[in-house]
Amino acid sequence: MPHAQLLADYSLRPHNTFGFDVRARHAMRIDSVDAAAALANDARIIDMPKLVLGGGSNVVLTHDFDGVALIVGIMGKRVVGEDDDAWLVEAGAGENWHDFVAWTLAHGMPGLENLALIPGTVGAAPIQNIGAYGLEMGERFERLHAVELATGAHAEFDRDACAFGYRDSFFKREGRGRYIITSVVFRLLKAWTPRADYADVARALEGASARDAQAIFDAVIAVRRAKLPDWTVLGNAGSFFKNPVVSADAFESLQAREPGVVSYRQADGQVKLAAGWLIDRCGWKGRGIGGAAVHERQALVLVNRGNATGAEVIELAEAIKRDVLARFGVELEMEPVCL
Repeated sequence: MPHAQLLADYSLRPHNTFGFDVRARHAMRIDSVDAAAALANDARIIDMPKLVLGGGSNVVLTHDFDGVALIVGIMGKRVVGEDDDAWLVEAGAGENWHDFVAWTLAHGMPGLENLALIPGTVGAAPIQNIGAYGLEMGERFERLHAVELATGAHAEFDRDACAFGYRDSFFKREGRGRYIITSVVFRLLKAWTPRADYADVARALEGASARDAQAIFDAVIAVRRAKLPDWTVLGNAGSFFKNPVVSADAFESLQAREPGVVSYRQADGQVKLAAGWLIDRCGWKGRGIGGAAVHERQALVLVNRGNATGAEVIELAEAIKRDVLARFGVELEMEPVCL
């Protein structure tokens, strides 16, 4: 089995949406399942630390990487099954997520439209269990295929094995760094039900001639473009903090002190708080440290103003966490993986 080309002193700037100018000692582009499986027996890299990268939309690279960066570029989109209830659609891990969502709609298979314009690749989507505007990817997930880095063994993970949580999964915890995801299969129901009650999306749909999946897709794109910076212009990793979830008692105590706190009741009785509101109330919107700053329109997004380092982004994030904890007694958790 042929091995992929080994590249030396490789810039990772094109492979992280913050645009940090860090380098890997080596890099390899993984364009097939066979290439992923061959890594375990590649004597050139067998003892090197390995970093798997897709679009780099959920990582903060704080320094050069003294190992081999594995750039996943496995492509392909196809329907792999169909029954009376749903289509099963598979995409290679290297496919651009937004382009894949658009492709499913163009082929008459709705269900992912609320997740339009989320940066990154299909292979990264299950790691983060990406979500937006009332939908999490895990709700549409069927299974994924992966290769174990240490052995080259092929593995299949169903929804239970992925252990999805809020912006979380097995691959972000116990499985981190152990596998390369090669493809993901989604189950898209034929009995489509719109998710259009999220306030921003509902407003964007007002006056629309249709409320079909394409209209929701277009509305989500409009909302995201209005609220969030384009990472190709202003480097960022989207929402930097998870919306914290607190107990009903903790929420009542907080609400007594902060009557305007933005919150969402959960089915289990707990309450989800809007992290962006907490950060804004602490006065961080538009402020920064070095080249890293809080976006002036969306406090949940940290941005690279052009010359930021990963270390400055982490320093900024830690300062925000301290202020939110001191004022509200709430611990914020970062969404991206920090390396």
